[in-house]
Amino acid sequence: MNKVLAAMVVLVMVSALVVACGGSAGGGSSPEVHMGQTTFTQAAVTISKGSSLSLINDSAVTHIIANGTWGTNGAQGAAEPGAPSVNNLQFTTAGQSQTIGPFTTAGTFHLYCIVHEGMNLTVTVQ
Repeated sequence: MNKVLAAMVVLVMVSALVVACGGSAGGGSSPEVHMGQTTFTQAAVTISKGSSLSLINDSAVTHIIANGTWGTNGAQGAAEPGAPSVNNLQFTTAGQSQTIGPFTTAGTFHLYCIVHEGMNLTVTVQ
């Protein structure tokens, strides 16, 4: 009986580690990136080719997500070749989640919030 309990504890710990590293613990769930009031809670995420990405709004602040990035010359809306099209993806309530993808091409892709200057997310697809 102790071996079964120990195996379950190890399984839970490994699953938590996979999720914390931006992966999926199973069941086809998408890696997640959370959004605070004016930033993504992480600036970059790495996902597997063919995966989708879930964005989750942790605040009641409005975010509008699109392909592109904030640069030194302001907002630069543009999708890299092979990027899923993201245009005017709106979040208006806390807890709201939306999925982007699948990302079918390996590479580096950029998303930004057109409302909040400097709110950039880099998605690396391997």
